[in-house]
Parts: sequence; C-alpha cells; structure tokens
Amino acid sequence: MTDRVRNKLGAVADLIRLPKQYGTLLLMAPALWSLVIAADGRPPASLLLVFVVGAFVMRSAGCVLNDLADRRLDRHVERTKDRPLASGRLTPMDALIVGAILSGFALALALTLNPLALGLSVAGFGLAAIYPLTKRIIATPQAVMGVAFGWGALLAWAAVRNEIAAPAIVIFVATVCWAAAYDTIYALLDRDDDLKIGVRSSAIAFGRYVWAWVGALLGLALAGLVALGLLVPLGPAYALSLALVAVIFAHQTWRLRRGTDRSTTFLLFRSHAGVGLLILFGITIDLLSR
Repeated sequence: MTDRVRNKLGAVADLIRLPKQYGTLLLMAPALWSLVIAADGRPPASLLLVFVVGAFVMRSAGCVLNDLADRRLDRHVERTKDRPLASGRLTPMDALIVGAILSGFALALALTLNPLALGLSVAGFGLAAIYPLTKRIIATPQAVMGVAFGWGALLAWAAVRNEIAAPAIVIFVATVCWAAAYDTIYALLDRDDDLKIGVRSSAIAFGRYVWAWVGALLGLALAGLVALGLLVPLGPAYALSLALVAVIFAHQTWRLRRGTDRSTTFLLFRSHAGVGLLILFGITIDLLSR
C-alpha cells in the first residue's frame, strides 16, 4: 500500500469519525431501547444486526453530510479545522463518493425491513441531511438533531410490530430532550468560534443560563424515561438504572453551573454514550427476567 493510498484511507476514517464511536452509541441507544421493548426482550438477531450496523452507517453518513455542508466554516473553528475536508486532505468529490457508498449500504439495510419501517428509514435519512443546514437558520439546531437521533425509536418499533405505539413515542420524545441537552454541552466547545463566524447553536441561544436549560432538558428526558417504565411496565433493574442516570444528570448540571474547561465539557458530553447503554441494560434485564 502506497503512502498516498494510506493517507487517503486515514482521511476517510477521520471523515466518518471511525476512532470516535460514541456518536454511534448515542444514535443506537434509543433505537435499541425501542427494539428490545417491542420484542419483549428478545429481538430477532437479524433485526438487532440491522440496527447496530445501521447506526454505524447512518452516523458515518451523517458525518460526511455535516462536513460537506460545513467545510468552509470548519476552517475557522479550532476543534474542526483539521477535519479532512476543511484541511484539504479530502476533496468534496471524495466525500460524495464515500457518502454514496454509505447511503447505498443504508438503503440495502432498510430494504430488509417492512414497508412502514422502510418509509421511516427514508424520512430519517432526510432528517440527517437537513440537520447541518439548520445551524444557519434556527437558534437551536440541537433540537433538530434530537429529532434525528430519536427517530430510530419509531423505526425500531415499526420494524418489530409494523406500527407505531405509545412506548416508541415516549422514547422518541425523551430522546429529543436528551439529545438536545448533550448536544448543547457539545456545542459549548465551539461557542466562541461559532459567535465569530455566525453559526447558531443552543449553547449560544441559552446564554448564561445554559446550565439551567441543559438541566431542564435532562429532567424532561428523565421524566419521559420514568413514564416509559410505568407504561411498559419495567421493574427494579430499570428503576436502578434510572436512579443512576438521575445522579449523573444532576452532577452534570451542577458541573455546568460551576463552569467547566474544554476537557471536562467534552467528558461530560461523551459520558452520555454510557448513559444510553446503562438504560439499555436495565430494560433488557427486566424484560428477560419476566
């Protein structure tokens, strides 16, 4: 393998954030919550594979779309200036080819699902495509990202039961609040640069009270998850997982209130991947113990 090919492959890996899979876990979590509940704790291996692989593919495709839309802006942001498109390691055509391959793979996965789930898959891809553009239009684009990340809950339920029912809707709403909160934390990393270049974010819109807004969104997400536990219903393992999540959410709100440096802010954001897995663990244990 020549150095040129090696460097190109390395740039593609960076484009799809291959070394940084916490984003995939965040996208996958609500879909798996819904999938496991819809299947009474025993989802078919084929569907489990579709949603695990699909989360990786869709998150990777989303990164490509995001970097294509932001390639000129990313050059002026400290955190993103070395991304492959912003730095010139990849051309827009390179990214379009990668995006087309990922989109084709995503379509192949979606075609294994029933018609309702297939339609929701197409709509979900549309949400992923428009999200990067919302940073130029609305003050809180993180809410749009929350909708995109929560969409998997509706899709997973439809894939199992060929309908959309109340538990899936509750997971969707809770995820919108949860994702808007953790993405606001993430947006704090770029707040100063975003102010300079005119990019909008909830980290800017919420101003000095960003900690309170994040705390409120996390509280709403937790309330939704409690409602889910009562609706299904779920038992002690899920209750314990939510108790731990409540402690994590309260601690994060307190840390943001006190003020954090960049390193701590990023750690707060990244910890939410573990939150999603913790909730999944509680759901699974309770359903399997019935």
